[in-house]
Amino acid sequence: MQFDINGKVALITGGASGIGLCLAKLLLQNGLKGITIADVNNGGMALSELIQEFGTDKCVYVQTDISHKDSFKRAFEITIEKFKSLDMLINNAGMCNDALWEKEISVNINGTINGVLLGLEEYIPKYKSGHEGVIINVSSIRGVDPSGDRPIYAATKFAIHGLSLAWGTQDHYNRTKVKVICVCPGSTATPLIANPVGTNLGPAYEEIRQKNAGSKTLPRQSPQECASVILEILENAKTGTVWVVEGGKKILYIMPDRFKIQDESILV
Repeated sequence: MQFDINGKVALITGGASGIGLCLAKLLLQNGLKGITIADVNNGGMALSELIQEFGTDKCVYVQTDISHKDSFKRAFEITIEKFKSLDMLINNAGMCNDALWEKEISVNINGTINGVLLGLEEYIPKYKSGHEGVIINVSSIRGVDPSGDRPIYAATKFAIHGLSLAWGTQDHYNRTKVKVICVCPGSTATPLIANPVGTNLGPAYEEIRQKNAGSKTLPRQSPQECASVILEILENAKTGTVWVVEGGKKILYIMPDRFKIQDESILV
C-alpha cells in the first residue's frame, strides 16, 4: 500500500540545505500539512524560502544538534505543538570529516540512533495521523561501497545501514506501524562534499582520494534529483529495505549471502 503524503507532518534533520531542503519542498508540493526543519546551522534563509512559497502555517525551523538527544527531542516537541501530529522522520543530517572523527561518529551514528529512538519509540506511533508512519535513514553510497580515503565515514554509514535493517524488521513494524527504510545517495552536489580537502586523516588518505577521484567518474546527481527519488521510495518502499540512489535512479540493495562461501580454502 502506498504511503499517502497528503495531510501528513514531517520532521527533516539537515533540512536547511541540500537534499533535505529539496525534499522538504517536494513534500510540501505534494500536499504535506506541515514540516519542521531541524538543523544545527542557521535555517533562517531556508525557512524564509519555504514560507514565501508555502505560507507561515506549514513550516517551522528548530536549531537542533542531533547528537544530543535533548536537543533532538525539542524538535519533536515543537513539531507536535505546532502541527498536533507527526508521521515522518527523515534522518538526513550528517557529517563527512574523518579529521574530526569523534564528532563525525557522534553526529552520524548517535544522531541517527537518537532520531529512531525518539521517532519509533515515542512520537510517531503516538502522534501519527494515519495507520502507519515512516522513518527514512539517510546513509551513503559509502554505506554499501566503502572507499579507503575516509574509512571512519564509511563505518558510520555502514552503521546507519545496519541500524535500518535491524529496526526495519517486521517485528518492529508490527508493534509500532512505522516503516524504517534506508537510503544511500551516491555522489550528490551538496555542501557535505563541497570542500573535501582536509577532511581525512592525513596525506596518505588524501593521496588515495585524489587517485580514486581521477580513476573513475561517478554519476553525479543534483540534490533535486536525489530528493525526487527519495520521495518515491518514501511512498512505496517496504520496511527494512535499503536503496542506493545514484545518477537520479534508485536501486534496491540486496544483502550478499553471507553463508555462501565461494572458496573453502579461505577458511582456517
